[in-house]
Amino acid sequence: MFDLTRLRVLHAVAGHGSLAAAARALHLTPSAVSQQMAKLEREAGCVLAERRGRHLRLTDEGKALATHAERILAAVEEASADLDERRGRVLGTVTVGAFPTAARGLMPAVLRACAAQHPDLRIGVREVEPYQAMGLLTAGVLDMAVSQDWMNLPVALPTRMASADLGLDPADVALPPGHPLADRESLALFELATDPWITSTVGTICHDWLTNTFRRDGHEPLIVHQAAEFPTQLALVAAGLGVAVIPRLAADSVPAGVRLVPVRPALERRVFAVWREEASRRPAIRAVVVALTETFAQPRG
Repeated sequence: MFDLTRLRVLHAVAGHGSLAAAARALHLTPSAVSQQMAKLEREAGCVLAERRGRHLRLTDEGKALATHAERILAAVEEASADLDERRGRVLGTVTVGAFPTAARGLMPAVLRACAAQHPDLRIGVREVEPYQAMGLLTAGVLDMAVSQDWMNLPVALPTRMASADLGLDPADVALPPGHPLADRESLALFELATDPWITSTVGTICHDWLTNTFRRDGHEPLIVHQAAEFPTQLALVAAGLGVAVIPRLAADSVPAGVRLVPVRPALERRVFAVWREEASRRPAIRAVVVALTETFAQPRG
């Protein structure tokens, strides 16, 4: 009999390719992952993985068991969802990973709405970037991800995932006081091609979107500052240190003197929820999706 926790570890190792990456996805130490793999090998009676430098290479037996593990874990989740559906009650725990601006600007209202309507439902929120969220969702660490992408830089969804679009989040350009284009009603993004830029940090989807968008038009953006949080970016803009693209979901506190100017053609990022297909029948998942959709549709001022 195989232990489900150890099968989940094998599934994570197969998906991430190293003990360290699997450990980060599962929020375990590399030592704990190694111990679970060793116990699983004893259960299986064969070698499942071989170390190659920093990476692990699954043996043929390891690959075969990892394939079975994916089906087993999906079947267990589907069975749990079936029982939840039969009970017909919104209960249990849903762990939601949300990108930073959604964690701050969207999830508090969602949590309040769910607490009022479904007192037996417990929602845990984790702030996580879209790229990382998909791996955590696949590994079973998250039950749902609230993610975002840009129309010209979509996020690839892993297999066996369901999703629902919540809506579009327009973005404006933040200009510092005294900028020569600050009085414009709108502007084209490439009118700022030679300006110093303030962006999100390297490796985030917003940073990748800005650099890719400019490069496709033959420009290399002059990135002078990087900040993970949009309020920090706005503070740097207010100090006259550059310009930035600010989604409206993140524009809840704009410093005095900073002008947000719409861009033409319009800049919009897609906000969406993702969860494993096997969980679609869970009333709790459906309830959170409804709350997310209704909350996102509400006006924000």
